[in-house]
Amino acid sequence: MKEQVLDILEQVTASSEVREDLDLNLFDAGILDSMGSVMLMVELENAFGVTVPISEFDREEWDTPNKIIAKVEALGNA
Repeated sequence: MKEQVLDILEQVTASSEVREDLDLNLFDAGILDSMGSVMLMVELENAFGVTVPISEFDREEWDTPNKIIAKVEALGNA
């Protein structure tokens, strides 16, 4: 699952940096923005069947590759 999430992140952000530092804050680094977040949620929903309502999206919980991987794993096991 980790590699697939990283593949999606790389595709959505068009940046290989997401694999280089899994604790990189994607928003602070300018790699991910609001539109990218929506695209990421759609891709994760399509790939893993996990749903994250935009109203419940907390940017601080989704700001690094490691956090995104953990959230997808948690949602997939919910």
